[in-house]
Amino acid sequence: MSDEIALTGLTVFGYHGVFDHERAEGQEFTIDVRLRLPLAAAAASDDVRDTVHYGELAERVAAIVAGEPVNLIETLAERIADAALADARVQSASVTVHKPHAPIPLTFADVSVTVTRERGAA
Repeated sequence: MSDEIALTGLTVFGYHGVFDHERAEGQEFTIDVRLRLPLAAAAASDDVRDTVHYGELAERVAAIVAGEPVNLIETLAERIADAALADARVQSASVTVHKPHAPIPLTFADVSVTVTRERGAA
């Protein structure tokens, strides 16, 4: 399947991390989501109800990032992928969580984790 919806660069403040100061102070996380799903029905009907509404997707992702803290961005990415796959039309979801302000005492541009999950995969 080659149809895809992409949401990139969604930046949300959250309180995730292993260290107490990350949980107390929080930081910005940037999220990229790519969904694979058939889009022919939406294209034919021209009706947003026949696709994944990317505005609603952004709101769901933002609520997860701003919500319950987790230690690892791997866990955060998994939760976002699970939320995307809750829509039965979505066949796979690829989620990248960027943590550009990770507590690393060296100069770096970004730290990120990407998970890809497919419907029905164990």
